[in-house]
Amino acid sequence: MSGHGAHVALLRGINVGGKNRLPMNDLATMFKDAGAQEVRTYIQSGNVIFRADAARIGRLGTAIAKAMQADLGWSVPIVIRSAAELGAAAKGNPFLEEGIAAGTLHVGFLLDRPDRARVAALDPDRSPPDRYVVRGGEIFLHLPNGVARTKLTSQYLDSRLGTVVTVRNWNTVTTLLEMTRA
Repeated sequence: MSGHGAHVALLRGINVGGKNRLPMNDLATMFKDAGAQEVRTYIQSGNVIFRADAARIGRLGTAIAKAMQADLGWSVPIVIRSAAELGAAAKGNPFLEEGIAAGTLHVGFLLDRPDRARVAALDPDRSPPDRYVVRGGEIFLHLPNGVARTKLTSQYLDSRLGTVVTVRNWNTVTTLLEMTRA
């Protein structure tokens, strides 16, 4: 898949904890039916790599959400990033500069960019020793005790930042980036 026109859709809450069960083949079909091309999925948690022209990208997330509601009776947030945006996020992880172990790194992809006041209102002492940095449409997380133990949950971040976040571990981020280049 060439980097030109390559995108990644990150669906929140797919096949997590026995909820929102959706076979990846069915999810891929939804994307194809909505006009995406060269559709592939990665692991069972709602990661879709695809190609689409710029005009279709804006409508694609809405079309998938409507299809899920109609076919499954539920919907989940969908965050879409171009290959270039995903690459910029991977390159811009501030914790890499500190030499922190990749196994403790996560990236929260935000549906909308939060305003500065909301970012400033996040509590840096909410979940020690966890740390975060918000840059543009991403929140970079260093979670030394793991994602299951942090108090920097999606619910907390959604409410404080006024948007929707879907989190991926660093290995998934880098694998998705490679898949957009293959």
